[in-house]
Amino acid sequence: MPADKQVQQKLKEWGDMKFGLMITWGPYSQWGVVESWSLCPEDEGWCQRTGPYKDNWYEYKKAYENLQTTFNPVKFNPQKWAAAAKEAGMKYVLAMAKHHDGFCMFDTKTTDYKITDVKTPFSKDPRANVTKEILNAFRGEGLMPGIYFSKPDWHAPDYWWSYFPPKDRNPTYDTKKYPEIWQRFKNFTYTQFEELMSDYGKVDLLWLDGGWVRPFSSIDSSVSWQRTIPYDQDIDMPKIAAMARNKQPGMLIVDRTVAGEYENYLTPEAMIPNETNPIPWESCMPMSSSWSYVPNAKNKSANTLIHMLCNAVSKGGNFLLNVAPGPDGDWDDSSYYRLKEIGAWMKVNDEAIYGTTFIKPYKEGKMVFTKKADAVYAIYLADENELQMPAVIPVNSFATKLPAKIYLLGYNKPMTIALNNVGGFNIIVPEKIRNDPPSKNAWVFKITGL
Repeated sequence: MPADKQVQQKLKEWGDMKFGLMITWGPYSQWGVVESWSLCPEDEGWCQRTGPYKDNWYEYKKAYENLQTTFNPVKFNPQKWAAAAKEAGMKYVLAMAKHHDGFCMFDTKTTDYKITDVKTPFSKDPRANVTKEILNAFRGEGLMPGIYFSKPDWHAPDYWWSYFPPKDRNPTYDTKKYPEIWQRFKNFTYTQFEELMSDYGKVDLLWLDGGWVRPFSSIDSSVSWQRTIPYDQDIDMPKIAAMARNKQPGMLIVDRTVAGEYENYLTPEAMIPNETNPIPWESCMPMSSSWSYVPNAKNKSANTLIHMLCNAVSKGGNFLLNVAPGPDGDWDDSSYYRLKEIGAWMKVNDEAIYGTTFIKPYKEGKMVFTKKADAVYAIYLADENELQMPAVIPVNSFATKLPAKIYLLGYNKPMTIALNNVGGFNIIVPEKIRNDPPSKNAWVFKITGL
């Protein structure tokens, strides 16, 4: 638990919100390729290159970075995103200021590799400082504003120093052998943080990616990818955090995978743990199969996304859903529709989501459980095409004595319950409600008096 009382309070506030939005976006959306990773010269599936420049890394990097000169997302409308996120029941947002490729989606003075540089067509647009525009729009809808920032920077000449060719995601040189170059990179990074903390209004979350940029002493040798980090990459998080919280009191800092006081909560990626964690946590998940825009990518169904939200919350975690804008600066229609479907479900059932905590055994059959005050919420996760509720729903995880009270959220009359012969009870669902449930995808029973 962080020592700072304001950070503790913010962490509690964030933990009660349960549902947030992440926006992964950059010039690479024009190619419809994975964000940044195709630049990384590692023989991994997520680093594969495609297209006419794929056979020569140097030509590919030049063409990739030249995407800056054609990036013109004229349909960018963060107010539209913020309204859709609010309707979906989301409570916080992460705007992507910079991914590993180093392209800045904000008006930094440290580099011309940015959306506001004259080489970028969109720089002439009054909305060109997109990070500021996103934060302002979401603040305006009452969502907690946050920034995603990549610590490594594959464009920065003091990270991938051109004297040595890059061979993986790490610096091209030994940072201890060339301390003056590493110090320049540290200064560069600090200045970017200082800009973001000073000129972009209130910021409550700073979510740092690129966990290989870390002090050598913090490497966990039991984690396979951390064993491959060859150099110390200490960017002086104590100095960065002190400056950031001086400008943004109580701000949460999430230095992903670097355990300690600057990882205020854990961020399991593209998965939901089987049980809770004593440290606050959040599952991050793309709406489609990709974090970044891919043409014609199929979004997960509303059923799947609602179940993911419920599963994460039932383990005591938050759910961060990523939506990727296309090269024109807008989301596709399917993404808006998914958020609308989730919002319709939340309007009926959000009492079982916000401000809740876990209760063991987490799950029973098709049900997961959450808890708030003296109420337990049993969330029945319906199958994709399960439109009719069962006549009888057994709950055997909690012993009860009559008269417990059970309500179906969205229906104003109590359910009939009967003790069963295995120590639990059965919820008897009236026929009228079975055929016309108050919501789709999942049905929530509020149980009091256990």
